[in-house]
Amino acid sequence: MSKDSKLQKAVLAELTWEPRIAAAHIGVTADDGVVTLSGHVTSFVERYAAEAAVKRVHGVKAVVEAIEVRLAFEGERGDDDIAAAVIERLAWDASIPAGAVKVLVEKGWVTLTGAVEWYFEKESAELAVRPLRGVVGLTNHITLHPRANAETISDDILHALGRSWFFDPKTIEVTDKNGKVRLSGTAPSPHARQVAAETAWASPGTVEVQNDIRVG
Repeated sequence: MSKDSKLQKAVLAELTWEPRIAAAHIGVTADDGVVTLSGHVTSFVERYAAEAAVKRVHGVKAVVEAIEVRLAFEGERGDDDIAAAVIERLAWDASIPAGAVKVLVEKGWVTLTGAVEWYFEKESAELAVRPLRGVVGLTNHITLHPRANAETISDDILHALGRSWFFDPKTIEVTDKNGKVRLSGTAPSPHARQVAAETAWASPGTVEVQNDIRVG
């Protein structure tokens, strides 16, 4: 069995293992560590869960996600109802500044705009929207406007990486220009690569993260 075939088999097994996914409707191909997902699911949260499951599999370097969301009849909602649900959910989330996020819904696709100070606030808005019924996709255009840029962003991120057991921080290089952070180097897995990006986003003053870390 070829390396790609083994990876494809492992990804299919992980999708089957994940209880939030109906794996029978998802197709998987693998080419030199790049996994492509196709087929359809019945909700946006299931589509996201499929992508997250694939990233956990050893040997996956990148994921190309081409899954279609086909809502079941009972899951369909009008745009007005979806917008109202999104606004209410955001209003109830204490981690999102009141009134900071604007909502647009078109044919079930939700677009978030506005400005917040921290990346976790932007991420919280996205997390709040994903599981709502009727949502078929999500674009997060919320921008970051920190109160003040930290002068030692690169050093702070490197120190934070040094506290992680996911990888050797000596294999990671961090550069910063006006809050735009670039990560390079190597990580042992896609999950470790993601941890590095999340660590960079947690630094005060970070407004953008370019994750060029290679898996290997």
